[in-house]
Amino acid sequence: MTKWTAADIADQQGRTFVVTGANSGLGEVAARALAKAGAHVVLACRDTTKGDAVARTIGDNAEVRRLDLADLASVRDFAGGIDSVDVLVNNAGVMAVPQRKTADGFEMQIGTNHLGHFALTGLLLGKITDRVVTMSSAAHQMGSIDLDDFNWENRKYNRWSAYGQSKLANLLFTYELQRRLAAAGSPVKAVAAHPGYASTNLQAHTESIQDKLMAVGNRIFAQSAEMGALPMLYAATAPGVAGGSYLGPDGLFEQRGHPKVVGSSKKSRDENTARALWSLSENLTGVEYTFG
Repeated sequence: MTKWTAADIADQQGRTFVVTGANSGLGEVAARALAKAGAHVVLACRDTTKGDAVARTIGDNAEVRRLDLADLASVRDFAGGIDSVDVLVNNAGVMAVPQRKTADGFEMQIGTNHLGHFALTGLLLGKITDRVVTMSSAAHQMGSIDLDDFNWENRKYNRWSAYGQSKLANLLFTYELQRRLAAAGSPVKAVAAHPGYASTNLQAHTESIQDKLMAVGNRIFAQSAEMGALPMLYAATAPGVAGGSYLGPDGLFEQRGHPKVVGSSKKSRDENTARALWSLSENLTGVEYTFG
């Protein structure tokens, strides 16, 4: 995978990808690259007006369907409208937002970044033929899973700790999903990726002075969204990717560069926590996975 770029994506004719949050940022970049390679791409967006604008510039290979990951009713409606999908890309997310709740009463970051995608994946699993790609972040390393106060109801809210928890949950979910798929003899693979430090509008929604500080960081330090999307695209399309892999940039501190297999924290590999998180997620979302 030395210096792999989007130009190296194999022909994707006849394949369908669902990309959450494809109306902007990394999701938009990924949708464009996949469609250019011949794939049919479903842009799963909360803001369908923005999604429609992106789809028009992509052409016939793109369609837009509404998906609000912060509302489980919307997740169920979306999943019910999908007949078959080769690759599900769980890309959408929020970062370091003020404390608020989803439509179902979950803390917004864990509800959107993890529980929404957990429910979506479970509801689509029997329709997926190839793989599930879930976006995490280097911020998973600062995360901890508090199973007793998952939704920050009994602690003082810390937006960055909540974000770290959600990104750690993404990895725990991916690794546990891969173990369960393998145990069931399923050919479907679960893979994770992170973009390094990429300049997107994700950094513009903290509703605090941090938005301005991160905007400066985006201009000075960040790589482009096109580069940040490469680990996701490699994870979603490369034929040799092993289930349970984690892809990120190959540069210093994994902040920028071309995709490679990277490591993750000890917490992300804790199988006991992963199983407990899985059970909690099924209970909270009401989505129970069926394998085989």
